[in-house]
This record gives sequence, structure tokens and C-alpha cells, in this order.
Amino acid sequence: MSEYIMNIDTIRSVLFGVATGDALGVPVEFSSREQRCRDPVSDMTGFGTYNLPPGTWSDDSSLTFCLAESIAEGFDLKQTASNFIKWHRQNYWTAGGNVFDVGAATCKAINRLAQCVEPQLAGGTTYNSNGNGSLMRIAPLLFIIYDKPVSERFMLTKQVSSITHGHILSVVACFYYLEYALLLYNGMDRIEAYKNLQEKMPEYMEELGIDPQKVSVFDRLIEENIYDLPENQIQSSGYVIHTLEASLWCLLTTDTFKEAVLKAVNLGYDTDTTAAVTGGLAGLYYGYENIPQDWISQLARIEDIEDLAGRIAQKMNK
Repeated sequence: MSEYIMNIDTIRSVLFGVATGDALGVPVEFSSREQRCRDPVSDMTGFGTYNLPPGTWSDDSSLTFCLAESIAEGFDLKQTASNFIKWHRQNYWTAGGNVFDVGAATCKAINRLAQCVEPQLAGGTTYNSNGNGSLMRIAPLLFIIYDKPVSERFMLTKQVSSITHGHILSVVACFYYLEYALLLYNGMDRIEAYKNLQEKMPEYMEELGIDPQKVSVFDRLIEENIYDLPENQIQSSGYVIHTLEASLWCLLTTDTFKEAVLKAVNLGYDTDTTAAVTGGLAGLYYGYENIPQDWISQLARIEDIEDLAGRIAQKMNK
């Protein structure tokens, strides 16, 4: 086993990276890119869209922590699904005791879960079910797939994504994100990791029996250099492909955690999720110590997040 993944700071870097990006984006969610251009976010703020205090994170982090809780207890798909229901129905792992933001596809899937539909069958499977609701929460899965063969990595990713998003595009987006995170975890430079994945993804698709025609929307990531594109060619809607592309673009065109997540927020529209997904990668890449501590200190439930990271580290060291 790798010693690096056992390091609590690595686990912290992912959990706090997601939550910090999320909290930066919450006050300006749904604002346009033009608005952000005129009045860019440069620090942790509050109120705005939901009238909530600085450091308040949304469903992105809540569901990330629900998955992380399952990992801390010994990963179980049904437990993860149960945690999602508790969040939606009982305000479990909310920042301030209330669910204030939930995607339609996620809501529908959780209602199915509550009716005892099997977790891996609960998520929508139509093309219109490809919001970013599974990508935004997938980062902690790195902690249990990092030492497994690619077929098992994909199977676990598919199962966890499919709790709320079962279409192949959402599944592959989560898989791509985690494979990229895995390369960063293994110490690869961010550009080198991107190039490496451009070579590996077609091989993985063939090995996993995925029809390339069904996932051709990934061609821009696999065949082009996303970091060479101008901002006007990067979209920041709630569509899972847009979020994946934007998060990689933000990481690959900046040089610090702070720059990456602020760039994500200032793309506008789905600001919290774009920044949360970017923050998971940027936290992992730059390390916990390089997430601005004044931002972390303002986060809701900082002690609980710290405790969760510690319990995951303990579980992994057993």
C-alpha cells in the first residue's frame, strides 16, 4: 500500500479542497460570466444567492461527506445511499442544518432510494440525466480505488455514480476525473497526467467494452489540449461534461490552489459545483497546506470535517 494515501493531509486536501471551492461559489451561484467579469470573486464571501454566511458549503460537499462517511465506516454502497437519504430527509451532513440546494436528478434518485430501489439502479439513465450531481461528490472514492485494477476502479465508480446518475456519460466523467486524480496522487505533474490520460483513456474504453461512439463528447479532452482553449470556449453550466472540462481547464491554466478555484468561480453559472470539482483536484495537487488557511478557518463544521478525515485515515491504516 502507498504511504502517501495514508497521510491524513492527503485526505484533508481532498475534503477541504472540495468544501472550500464549494463555499467560494455558493454566494454567486447562477450569476453570469459577465457579472463575474465586472465583479470577480477574490476572497471568501457570504450571503448573495442564498443569503448564507461566509464558509457555507452546499449539496456538493454534503454528498461528498456522505460518501466519505461510508468510506470511514468501511465502504458500502447501501450505506452510502442511506447517507444520501439522511441528508435529503434529515439534514445529515448539511452546513447549517438545512438542505438549500439539490439537483432535480439527485432528488428523483433519492426518492427512488427511499422506495427501496437498489442503489446502483436508482440514478437516471437518459441523456437528460447528465447533470454534474455525481461528479461533484465522487472525489473521496479515490481513497478506496487507488490500489485496484482498472476494471475494478471502473466498476466501483459506476456503482457510486449510478446512485444518482447512471448514464454512461456521467459514469465515464466520474471515471476520467478519478483516473486523473489517481495520476496526481501518484506524483505526476498536472500536464503530464493530462497527456498520460489522453493515451490511456482509449485503451481503457476498449478494455472496458465501452462504445467510443457513445462517449464521443470526451473527444475534446482526449484529442485536444483543453488548456490551450480560450475562456469563451469553456462552459460552466450544470452539464457534467462542461463541469469536467472546466475543472481541468482551471487547474491546468493556473499555478496555485487559490488561482484555480477562483478562476472556476469566476466562470459564472454553476459556480459552486465547478469550484468544488476543481477544488478536489487542486487540493490533491497542491496539498492541504497550500489551501488558504483563512478560507479553511471560515468553513462551516470545520471540526467535523477534520474528524471525518481522521476517521478515514484510521480506517485505512487498520
